Amino acid sequence: MVVDNLNIHNSAALYEVFEPQEGRQIVQKLEFRLTSKHASLLNQLEIELSVLSRQCFERRILEAQILKSEILA
Repeated sequence: MVVDNLNIHNSAALYEVFEPQEGRQIVQKLEFRLTSKHASLLNQLEIELSVLSRQCFERRILEAQILKSEILA
């Protein structure tokens, strides 16, 4: 799970939302990766997804190969 460096983005937050046993099961399946202090990686991902949504996702793409070529473009 890629998260920014806010102090609320940690495994303890899952224990606040889920029962302890379920929270523990979820935490054991996750590996947290923090972005840089300025969240540059997260910002880049948000920008890329915004571009994709404007250029590709406003229409229905039925074939995986076409979607792949659109994303690579």
